Amino acid sequence: MIKILLADDHPVIRAAIKMMLKGKFRTVLEASNGVETVQMAREQGPDLIVLDITMPKLDGMEVLSRLKDLEPPCRTLVYTALDPVFYSARCMRSGALGFISKTNDLEELSKAINAVMSGYTYFPRLPSSSVHMDHLQCTEMQLIDKLSDRELTIFQALARGSSNKEIAESMLLSHKTVSTYKTRLIEKLNVKSAVHLRDLAKRNHVI
Repeated sequence: MIKILLADDHPVIRAAIKMMLKGKFRTVLEASNGVETVQMAREQGPDLIVLDITMPKLDGMEVLSRLKDLEPPCRTLVYTALDPVFYSARCMRSGALGFISKTNDLEELSKAINAVMSGYTYFPRLPSSSVHMDHLQCTEMQLIDKLSDRELTIFQALARGSSNKEIAESMLLSHKTVSTYKTRLIEKLNVKSAVHLRDLAKRNHVI
């Protein structure tokens, strides 16, 4: 029987997945933040981690980066509400073996778990970004896609209205570092101020 770790800060979601997995796995572990996830991965050596990206203390992208260094490595399946257009390829590059959107039902998650545990990958097929978008949105998406994983995480947090202090605390960064990222994002995304970041994020389904 297989040992699985559910990493999500929402207990209701963890409970729903746990119910679905009942009887299929020897042990179902739970983690509610990124630091806890990395620690449990090191100590418990799960066969599979079902990982949300938006978590406190360490976001899922940072967790993926740290899991890469583990020996033996853990299979990781990302299960998140974030848009696969911006995140599925990033997660793949960071070592995840699958990506499932929370807009899908749990049956889809079950299929993904079975595929990953059978040695396959499980990622969504995404439409060509240039077919159904005007030139402005296509250009904006290209700018967003060039952001680093950490820049994208901070961009998303700022767009949701989080303060520099809140972001610093949730990502274990200094206030000054977050402020530097904020300035850099305004420049990279070619907006006039932080106020415009939210509009840009909503227009491109980052939040």
